[in-house]
Amino acid sequence: HTYSYTKTPMDTSTYPLTRRMNGKKAAVASVAAAAVALCLVAYAATAPALGSAAARSAAINRVNMARMPGMAGVAYSGAMGGLRRQSLSAFSSAVAARAELKSVPHGGKLTELMLKDQAAIDAAIASCDRDFELNERQLCDVELIINGGFSPLTGFLNEDDYNSVVENMRLTNGLILGLPVVLDTNDESIAVGQKMLLKQGDKPIATIKVESKYIPDKVKECKENYGVTTLEHPGCLMVATERGKYYVGGTLEGLALPDRVFPCRTPEEVRSTLPAGKDVVAFQCRNPVHRAHYELFTRALDAENVEDGGVVLVHPTCGPTQADDIPGIVRYKTYEVLKDEKADPRIFWQYLPYSMHMAGPREAIQHMIIRKNYGCTHFIIGRDMAGSKSSITGDDFYGAYDAQDFAKANAPELGMQTVPSLNLVHTVEEGYVTADYAQDKGLTINKLSGTKFRKMLRAGEDIPEWFAFKSVVDVLRANA
Repeated sequence: HTYSYTKTPMDTSTYPLTRRMNGKKAAVASVAAAAVALCLVAYAATAPALGSAAARSAAINRVNMARMPGMAGVAYSGAMGGLRRQSLSAFSSAVAARAELKSVPHGGKLTELMLKDQAAIDAAIASCDRDFELNERQLCDVELIINGGFSPLTGFLNEDDYNSVVENMRLTNGLILGLPVVLDTNDESIAVGQKMLLKQGDKPIATIKVESKYIPDKVKECKENYGVTTLEHPGCLMVATERGKYYVGGTLEGLALPDRVFPCRTPEEVRSTLPAGKDVVAFQCRNPVHRAHYELFTRALDAENVEDGGVVLVHPTCGPTQADDIPGIVRYKTYEVLKDEKADPRIFWQYLPYSMHMAGPREAIQHMIIRKNYGCTHFIIGRDMAGSKSSITGDDFYGAYDAQDFAKANAPELGMQTVPSLNLVHTVEEGYVTADYAQDKGLTINKLSGTKFRKMLRAGEDIPEWFAFKSVVDVLRANA
């Protein structure tokens, strides 16, 4: 996990701007659908024998892999060998079940940690030995554990799971986890066996039974997670200067969701809003959505591995990010005005209480797991996703395609598909096109750097509408 990548950047010059499905592609799609149905029958027949969460997840993910490009013929022929005598009714049932099996949560099911009975909540609070005040980053992690966003996690990692994730990017049960999820403290008096009340100010959010307290190897954590150990990296800086000396592991009980100025629906709630049986393409961002972003995620629906009728879930992180990023509440306001302005039924908007690490490739895996739990089947991987620059030299810590390559390599096991981010540019002659297309046609490219945009924003200058939506610019100026 040191990210010494040597892969050639993927070619996006022929990436489709509109869907063109000819007879041959339709035939391949039909075979793939049949393969999926047959694989589902096989899974249904063997599911009772799959005891562990890792085994169930692996079987489910193998079913999902049958939908991956290039796998249809393999899945079809393999399934046919053992299932020729399956009844027509079983085959039909498997086809009907396909919609239910889109986006199976990581590990097989969403965790359910929220106590719903007030008497049980009161009893849980009364059983606690001490209070623990959560900071903003910890609050995000607690929320994603108790609402199921970090499924299959049921609490903060103990020492064995922490070391396994740091070293192998896997929990001790074998399931992938991109980054360790930990509760840090400097409190010497916290002891194994205690039960703590985790609070947002005066509001009880969750309880944790302390099962493990350990001193992490932070240098190793940074090297494995971020690929570097220098404090020039914002993730390393956070681990070294913000996190406490000890990490505490243990199981959580959810009492209430945090109070936030922007709504963060649970995975179960988000999943209930998405169309059944359709591909759902996740778009992750931590900045306001400008024209190029909008073009990117709407055109993602035309990707060859996205079925007709697919939708996009724009799912920005509204928790802590880098120090120089726009505050979450301001970003939320820009998303809301754009959602109302476009009112596109293919585009769903939800908000994620996640604390960014800027960990590049490994954070891409973390985002894929979370979006899988929220109901997504595909994930758009941007150029240098979750990347960062040296605070001294300004150099990038990761290559432009490191996250794309890493995510694509792990996608089959996760049961997700990746959609590469198009390298779009705006041209005078044809509007937004791919950079390769613009170069081949000799088109005139409009350019505006982020630094220049921020300078024009502060100076009150007109921002070209090919670059940014006027409604978004108005919100940014009103909250400057």
